[in-house]
Amino acid sequence: MTDDSRNQRSQLAFARLLPKLFRGGQAFVGVEASLSGLTDEQATTRPAGLPHSVAQLVAHVNWWNRWMLDIIEMGQAQPYPKHASDTWPEVQASDWPRVKNEFYELLARIDPHAARPDLSNPVNHEETIGELLADMALHTAHHFGQVVTVRQALGAWPPPGGGDTW
Repeated sequence: MTDDSRNQRSQLAFARLLPKLFRGGQAFVGVEASLSGLTDEQATTRPAGLPHSVAQLVAHVNWWNRWMLDIIEMGQAQPYPKHASDTWPEVQASDWPRVKNEFYELLARIDPHAARPDLSNPVNHEETIGELLADMALHTAHHFGQVVTVRQALGAWPPPGGGDTW
């Protein structure tokens, strides 16, 4: 097998895997299921002893996904936020539908990038396009694990379609 052939196969495998990493559904409950059935009040309630509500977690994921997509789509590095708190927007109950819709809009923007032939190109300081996409997927999965925990603490788990509860 030639290096070009190996690279093409790796690229195709990554392109197939990346949407699964963002959406879940195999290794973890899918993002759509994780967000389904929440009222505005449930989404913005922070359970005692936990630092964030579901809506705050999703707004934070949105902040970073938007930042990384802007880098990829503009093809140039962006400054990092001055403080971590800058990436945690406040979310009111009336904001939840917008925050949730924005998550899905950003998710749709990610899809075309999975099959790009230039994933190994640096775009943000030393990070490549592929590394940014992988970082986005891992960051999203990390916080969606927290979404499940928050829902469990609220007594709002499993979601209406079911979840991994065996």
